[in-house]
Parts: sequence; structure tokens; C-alpha cells
Amino acid sequence: MTAPAPFGPLQFQLVLLRRMADHQPDLVEDARRVLGASLAEMREANRRWQAMVRAPRGRGALRRYRSALGEPESLVRRVVGDLECDALLWRLPLWPDLRFEVMAGPGGAVWNEWLVRAPGAPAPGLRTVRDLRPWSCTVDEVARAFAPVRPMEGSAPTRWALALTDPADRLPYVAEFTWGLLQRVLPGRA
Repeated sequence: MTAPAPFGPLQFQLVLLRRMADHQPDLVEDARRVLGASLAEMREANRRWQAMVRAPRGRGALRRYRSALGEPESLVRRVVGDLECDALLWRLPLWPDLRFEVMAGPGGAVWNEWLVRAPGAPAPGLRTVRDLRPWSCTVDEVARAFAPVRPMEGSAPTRWALALTDPADRLPYVAEFTWGLLQRVLPGRA
């Protein structure tokens, strides 16, 4: 019996893709091919990640990310309200213009984890809902472009949603995100 391969950036990207497959199976299939991974390997990576997350004496979330992704590309100190936190950013080969960001508070408690635009990478021009294409933008980019937006609870821990109004047609929409990356836009309620 052989030991499983170390859990690294490839496996972590497969974990991100596994959750995105619920909304964008074709994009996930293409991305899996780019990574050279089978469907079985994606399922196994997700199974292993979930086991690490749920392990009773497992590593803390921040240590788990460092173990899987190595040392971050950058670490930035941020102030959010009255609290200071660290933003750790990792490069992921599948999304070269994005970074995986983990916001960690005092003692290493993870507050948030998602994909964000890489420093210096050009953001997409977002003027109307028609500009919101799957995997083209992040939560922060949509929130800025369509302000004011209303954050909504996502359907899973790694999902977010924003209620917004299209300035072109003045109709309400809901933008849904997985791991911070846009997955789809649905008609909203007025």
C-alpha cells in the first residue's frame, strides 16, 4: 500500500474546483484538464481536505493553509474596524491574476478565505450585469462596481452572494460566488 501524495497546491486547487463544479461544471472540467487531474483525483483531494478540516485534533486553519500552500507570497497587516489582522496571499497556477487570501486575526484565527485580484493585476471593467461573466471577477470587485450592494448568506460556508441593481436596466440581481470568485448572476427580487 502506497502513501498518498503530499497535499499541496495542486490538490488545494482541486478542492476549490470541487465546490465550483456545482455551478460551473464545464469551466471546472476545462480547469481539471489544464491541471492534468482526473475526476477521481478531484474527489480524493476534496475528501482529504474535508478530513483535515474535521479532524478533532487537526491543525488550525491557518496552519492547514501553510501546510498545503507553503509560505505565502506576501503578508500584509490590515486594520478592519478596531481590529488588526494579517492578509496572507498565495499564488495559484490555475488563476495567475488572482491570489488566495486568508485573513487571520490575533492568535491565527482565520476570519475569511477566498480568491482576490493579485496586486497590480488589471481588474475587469464592470459597468452592467452583462459584464459579469463566470470566473471573471471577485466579490470585492463586484461590490465596488455596483455599490451599494447588499451581502447575502451563501448556500455553503465557501459561498457568498451580493444583491445588486444593474445601472443599465435598474433591475435587481443576485451575484453568487464560490471561494470569492463569481459563479453566476440570477434575477433578484425587487
